[in-house]
Amino acid sequence: MLGSAGTLIAGTLIAGAIAAPAASADGRHHSGSEAYGVKIAAARAARAGIDWQDCPADWALSKPIQCGWVTVPLDYAEPNGKKIKLAVDRAVSTGTAAERQGALVYNPGGPGGSGLRFPNRVVTKNPLWVNASKAYDFVGFDPRGVGHSAPISCVDPQEFVKAPKADPVPDSEADKRAQRKVAAEYADGCAERSGDMLPHMTTPDTARDLDVIRAALGERQLNFLGVSYGTYLGAVYGTLFPSHVRRMVVDSVVDPSKDSIWYEANLNQDIAFQTRWNDWKAWVAENDAAFRIGDTPEKVEQAWLDLRATAKRNPIGGVVGPAELIGFFQSAPYYDSSWAPVARIWSAYRSGDTQALVDAAGPDMSDLAGNASAENGNAVYTAVECADAKWPTNWQRWDRDNTRLHRDYPFMTWANAWMNLPCSTWSAEQRTPLEVRTGKGLPAVLIVQAARDAATPYAGAVELHKRFKGSRLITERDAGSHGVTGLLNPCVNERVDTYLLTGRTDRSDVTCAPHATPKP
Repeated sequence: MLGSAGTLIAGTLIAGAIAAPAASADGRHHSGSEAYGVKIAAARAARAGIDWQDCPADWALSKPIQCGWVTVPLDYAEPNGKKIKLAVDRAVSTGTAAERQGALVYNPGGPGGSGLRFPNRVVTKNPLWVNASKAYDFVGFDPRGVGHSAPISCVDPQEFVKAPKADPVPDSEADKRAQRKVAAEYADGCAERSGDMLPHMTTPDTARDLDVIRAALGERQLNFLGVSYGTYLGAVYGTLFPSHVRRMVVDSVVDPSKDSIWYEANLNQDIAFQTRWNDWKAWVAENDAAFRIGDTPEKVEQAWLDLRATAKRNPIGGVVGPAELIGFFQSAPYYDSSWAPVARIWSAYRSGDTQALVDAAGPDMSDLAGNASAENGNAVYTAVECADAKWPTNWQRWDRDNTRLHRDYPFMTWANAWMNLPCSTWSAEQRTPLEVRTGKGLPAVLIVQAARDAATPYAGAVELHKRFKGSRLITERDAGSHGVTGLLNPCVNERVDTYLLTGRTDRSDVTCAPHATPKP
């Protein structure tokens, strides 16, 4: 969501020759000093380019993927101050020189997700992306704070994954006090371990980084694909830098309204997760011959409650309690691709195979790299959401809102509340969210959304569609998998291809039939 710096990519201007702009209406999120800092950083990046090399062996990115670094200011208000390096990678386009249209930059969401696996879609010749990969270099990056890009941390990774954690659903005021203590200690840990980064972990900061990456790639304008939180990053980029956008696809959309970021967004998510959880229970019941869990949704729900109670009394395998169960089972309402695997593991457990559930839901204390990545991802998620907006500090409000929601939407409500509660005692500055809106030069943005998405409810796509004038909305009706562009649905796939290759959209919004229902 950013502004105009297209003249900088030639790399011929020196920093002192760039006039500092006046402060924008977006205040601290893109003040005059920050906008000026982006221009300076982008000019430097354009001159430096990216020194593409074979990727480090421990990144698990094999040839022909190449890796490199882009240097950005930690604080764009001080572009000559402390710098951090962002890890980037690419797989070059497979088409002819005449077919090539530049780079397509990807963000998978989170906040806290790494985009470095994106170029594998070219290497593996993913059929959904073959056409786009002829036209574009596929470029991924670790956002600031993530992975190889000045990673942040809030707690020792082995402590973070240690199980079993307390049951997210409180039975008493004492349970709530204990969870509040854990959340406050986590916030303190973030400040102790990563305090210098925390004020600069906002989505607008990452959007500025995205514009510097664009310049380093030698691109006059950005082609961008964002999924989940990546849609909010795209919305912020498009607001701050509308004339720098060439093509933008946003898939599974975060509601970008200021009132939603981020407290209300998480409450709305609780409702949507329950809706999709109910969809999955109905599917499990319909396929009772395969799973033998329950032949009605009510029986499946009771089996779930019984499983949680068992794990609460005595953690399964000594490591899987109710919190770990929710961590594993939530993948079913997230992704249709998890419907059958989760049901199969649950079914196996009910038939006596405890180890299958322990392996799926329990921690692997020997996986040091995986545990570090999980801890880092959680730290970035927390840091970005806490920095982006001012959160309620009154516990009574949290308690009231989540108690009310839990009555009708119990699957994720309290687990979600505890995950976000560190923001209520966050010590670093919390900003006011950006007012997402269309700016001069913003082209048609393609919005793709499943109507029953759990993680990013459908209302978010409608809201961004209203705010980005000229955008087109593709709705996958009666479907709820998170991340629509990665699924086989020709009605969606062909329109995404057409947009990326030609810039054309349908004359009006489109509703597509759902992709195929999973098979047991």
